[in-house]
Amino acid sequence: TRMFEWYAINTYSGHENKVRINLEQRLRSLGQREKVREIRIPTEQVIETGKDGQKVQTEKRVWPGYLLINMDLTDDSWSLVKNTPSVIGFVGATPGGGRPVPLSRGEVDRLLNTGQDTKVRVRAEFTVGESVKIINGPLSDFTGEIAEVNTEAGRLKVLVSIFGRETPADLAFEQVKKLS
Repeated sequence: TRMFEWYAINTYSGHENKVRINLEQRLRSLGQREKVREIRIPTEQVIETGKDGQKVQTEKRVWPGYLLINMDLTDDSWSLVKNTPSVIGFVGATPGGGRPVPLSRGEVDRLLNTGQDTKVRVRAEFTVGESVKIINGPLSDFTGEIAEVNTEAGRLKVLVSIFGRETPADLAFEQVKKLS
């Protein structure tokens, strides 16, 4: 009986797609296609704010240099994957060349974001000390200096000069634009 499990494969960074295509060709040509159900490159949709303030949705690799493969690990399929060009090896392979350990369900869900909808993170390249102009909300048209950046939450603490003194304002990335 076949045991399909998820494994993580380490590849040279930037070669993930090439490795996936290569693997699929090798599986076909070596008659092992039925040993692999799926090969995934973990990605997430990210909305970035470009220099001009335009929002661009891009797909970002969550885990550069890694592929996830759902496969029936046999000596043949293991060897085929390991010997694919640009593959460094399986993650979690035991020292001394033992078989790799499959990923847990939780790890797979987290890496493939199968548990939730695509997480859209607004990621903009903001840095502390930078000057920004507030483009919406009650402080619209004020300018200030970034004091804190919280990329996870997509928020900034901006010091705005109101009534002659610095007042911290907590703002979302999309409420400000950089002063170039």
